Amino acid sequence: MEFREEVVLKTNEAILKRINEICKETGKNVCNACLNGGKSPSALYDLIKGRTKCPKVTTVKSFCDGAGITLSEFFARDYFNDLDDDE
Repeated sequence: MEFREEVVLKTNEAILKRINEICKETGKNVCNACLNGGKSPSALYDLIKGRTKCPKVTTVKSFCDGAGITLSEFFARDYFNDLDDDE
């Protein structure tokens, strides 16, 4: 029997993980997806660099629009259901 420890993510870690997954799946980068969604990528770059810990839903929505997915598709991962409390 194999034991697998679950890793519990913080909200910003889960969002970054999902952004990276989508970029790999679609072949787009963060900058292009944000710009195509009508928003500057600076807010996501602040999240990536750790300067912000709480991204706005509108920022995630702009990324999704540019990547060609819905917010529902973005958050359709089990790890969003078991997030660690952010400090």
